[in-house]
Amino acid sequence: MANDPTPTKLKLEPHQIVLRPLVTEKSFHQAETERFNSYAFEVNRLAGKDDIRRAVEALFDVRVIRVNTANRKGKPRRTRFRRGWTKDWKKAIVKLHSEDRISFF
Repeated sequence: MANDPTPTKLKLEPHQIVLRPLVTEKSFHQAETERFNSYAFEVNRLAGKDDIRRAVEALFDVRVIRVNTANRKGKPRRTRFRRGWTKDWKKAIVKLHSEDRISFF
């Protein structure tokens, strides 16, 4: 991850990188299954994979094996006579060491 595609030299704190965990049926299944041991987060769009790895390790005191990211496009929405879009966001799926777990609740 030497070629970090982040277009800015802005240094973000760990709590600015990891915005929130994604609480869905699929993410709970991946977290509970021993084979996956993966957790999904909404992260800052400026953060690279190395930044996300360091932030998760610092916030939750776990060992991160792999980080996969996906840029998600906003969806069109309509309210009465106005049209708009939801915001674009970045999703990170973080695979942890087999001995580590994160407890959200």
